[in-house]
Amino acid sequence: MSPQTILYIILAIATISYLFDQFLDYINLKAQRSDIPDDIAAFYDRAKYLRSLDYHRDITNFSFITSAFGFLLSALMLLLGGFGWLDGVLRTFTNNEIVLALAFFGVLMLAADILTLPFQLYSIFVIEERYGFNKTTPKIFIMDKLKGYLLAVIIGAPLVALLIYMIQAVGQNFWIWFALIASAYVLFMNMFYTTLILPLYNKLTPLQDGELKSAIEEFARKVNFPLDNIFVIDGSKRSNKANAFFSGIGRKKKIVLYDTLIARHSTDELVAVLAHEVGHFKKKHIVWGFVLAVAQIFFTLFILSLMVYNENLSLALGGRELSLHLNLIAFTILFTPISGITGLFMSMYSRRNEYEADAYARETYSGPALALALKRLSVDSLSNLYPHPIYVFFHYSHPPLLKRLAAINK
Repeated sequence: MSPQTILYIILAIATISYLFDQFLDYINLKAQRSDIPDDIAAFYDRAKYLRSLDYHRDITNFSFITSAFGFLLSALMLLLGGFGWLDGVLRTFTNNEIVLALAFFGVLMLAADILTLPFQLYSIFVIEERYGFNKTTPKIFIMDKLKGYLLAVIIGAPLVALLIYMIQAVGQNFWIWFALIASAYVLFMNMFYTTLILPLYNKLTPLQDGELKSAIEEFARKVNFPLDNIFVIDGSKRSNKANAFFSGIGRKKKIVLYDTLIARHSTDELVAVLAHEVGHFKKKHIVWGFVLAVAQIFFTLFILSLMVYNENLSLALGGRELSLHLNLIAFTILFTPISGITGLFMSMYSRRNEYEADAYARETYSGPALALALKRLSVDSLSNLYPHPIYVFFHYSHPPLLKRLAAINK
């Protein structure tokens, strides 16, 4: 296949993907309902509900602008050979493929971050501020940026360097060995994320003795769930939104509750939320999620191995010779339809898991308490009560609130 044909295919995939995403956002926006059924009005007063509609309208309209900007930049880079031009400029300094790749992706990451900075600032300090969610200060924003760059250098750069080295040194079977390394990395991060990475951004403190901790420990004993690590995270440092999550495997497992969650919910509601998280563990969602992630890594790298040595991919992006980092860019776009399908199945699997975890919480603790917690979370976060079913099918990792409530109350 000629470089020109490959370029046309890449542009077609990028365009179709962009238009499809915009279509989904559009129909989801049009699915909004201003009426409030009786079962919703019981926990969502009209003023708050209309405010949630305004919030979703604002963030969706803003996403149209940011997505159009990102697509336009990408299309111009492809049409004008911008990726190949950058590769040519960097080759005047070095011909080492590893150094070239690190410099190439570093420049792209930094340029993209700078160009989208106004959008990031507007999203956080205007839209999120307007609806009372933002707690991020300019200092926190800047520090988060610097920490993100540092993690990219410490974690991202070595992985990219190792990938390029193995492509060069191992040959066609590099994907097997790098998949094993990437899988080990995913396992490591799953086990130690809350210990090594999260503390860079937030403070984790053990849950203090009291009514909540006693209730949690009593539930843990009831369901035979060894629980030594219950932490509270200072989520209010950046946002008023609340959450809880389960992290880790084996002895490294932790349940983390946001301070905003604890501040707004009763003990019964909080234990119900925790029971939902325990349900993920008991139903082996964590383990199977890891297995599926590993399978996805192996599959993705296998497809990459079929493309990464194709010089025409580099030429299609404006390069003058085979360039591994240009081929990685081309692969990322060409792989989009496949990753979309695998992502769709992962979302379907995730939604099923959420129903199972809800059912576990209902059976082992309290369905009404969980339902009340979910309602309060929905109101406080101004969640979309009526997302379009097609949008949900492609984008939601959790079922919509009303479907979750119906399943809990059946």
